[in-house]
Amino acid sequence: MRNQLMTGIAPNPSDRAGDHDRQKTAARLGQALAQGYLEIDEYEQRVQAVFQTHTTAGLRELLADLPVDRIRRADPRRRAARSAAARRGVRIHLGAFVAMTVVVLSVWAAVAVTTSASYFWPIWPILGAAIGLISHALGVRPAVKTVGN
Repeated sequence: MRNQLMTGIAPNPSDRAGDHDRQKTAARLGQALAQGYLEIDEYEQRVQAVFQTHTTAGLRELLADLPVDRIRRADPRRRAARSAAARRGVRIHLGAFVAMTVVVLSVWAAVAVTTSASYFWPIWPILGAAIGLISHALGVRPAVKTVGN
């Protein structure tokens, strides 16, 4: 490092770790602790090392022996975001269902008023769309909170 400064060659900025990088690494270590991959003593040592490390390579070394992909998949924030997106999808589907129902009933009402047709044909598209909506909603399970783990 001193040689780089003396020779005028700047270190590669992508190799330097910033506060955000350190916080992200510390959060991963916290998740590893919570999931049982680290003991408390080792966790404390690694977190101290995280905030003393100045390069991204050094941060990666602190996580190298941990199953980072498995830790990420079990992240409660990630699961919460996925379930929120699924619920949002059901709400959008419900809105489309209601809009379709209003349009179909409006067309039926307009035809029934102007002609003598009395067959209630909107039941078929409404039932078909309702089956799709119910299937979608049943596929989205509410998040279950565990207490005392």
